[in-house]
Amino acid sequence: MKSILNKAKIGSKHPGRPPAAVEITPDGVLAAVRHGGPGSGEAPVYGFVSLPSGALIPGIGEPNIRDVDAVTAAFRSALGQVAPHTRAVTLVLPDTAVRIFVLDFDSLPTREADVLPVLRFRLRKMVPFDVEHSGVTYQVLSQSASECRVLTAVLPGPILAEYEAAVRGAGYEPGAVLPSSLAALEAIDSMEAVLAANVSPLALTTSITNGNDLLLHRTLDLPENPPLRLSEIQRGIAVAAAYFEDKLQAPARELHYSGCYPTAEFAQWIDNPELTVVDLVPRPQTGAVTSLGNACIAGATGALAGAR
Repeated sequence: MKSILNKAKIGSKHPGRPPAAVEITPDGVLAAVRHGGPGSGEAPVYGFVSLPSGALIPGIGEPNIRDVDAVTAAFRSALGQVAPHTRAVTLVLPDTAVRIFVLDFDSLPTREADVLPVLRFRLRKMVPFDVEHSGVTYQVLSQSASECRVLTAVLPGPILAEYEAAVRGAGYEPGAVLPSSLAALEAIDSMEAVLAANVSPLALTTSITNGNDLLLHRTLDLPENPPLRLSEIQRGIAVAAAYFEDKLQAPARELHYSGCYPTAEFAQWIDNPELTVVDLVPRPQTGAVTSLGNACIAGATGALAGAR
């Protein structure tokens, strides 16, 4: 069973993932490759292929891929456009298909093989699906003599199998799997506290990182009604900003944004003069081999930050 995370700490550039990444959303598939390899300074190359409406409906309760042929073809085409030198890719999934928790323990077993049963036991009461046959992985965020904080990712086994099968059907191998918002956070090259928001038509994920620690990770499903969706986004950002100030004893001045809506439009929605919205990963001026449309590049770009 492959990991959902590769154990690299949030915000670090720990080696381990393939030098190619592909993110799937209901809108389409975005592939990214850094041909020069890690540390080369070479900008990634991006390719995007749109999906038919309804081909992908991400979640944890039902099959996600509703049009297998269309999704497999999109993976093949997007990756073919950027021509990776490897068949192994990091697969970036929608946040709504994965559940993320920061769990507190007094301590954890010293042997890694003994940790997963402890996590699965805790998760049984936290997720509405079969944990024993799910993909579960973790990384220790902080540890002391009396406390251990663990970032844990879990998604249903059948859902993971769907995505992996589509990648393999396209002729590639999922070497690592990441949820979108955590992948995007890997693109942050700062040890200072950061307030971030990842937005799709389906969900808002707010995060707070402080160095290698993750203080907040919260995903909210968004309603289909546009005015209600806007209200939920505003409320979610306000709650995250208040939590930032409470935990760090200073207000957040910037909101690092990644998502399917233009940054300027999102900033107007937030309408907070004390919170400047900045791109978590700026749109590329070069390196896009196809039109990217409204595709967000943060997840795939962040996934490359941990490439080997």
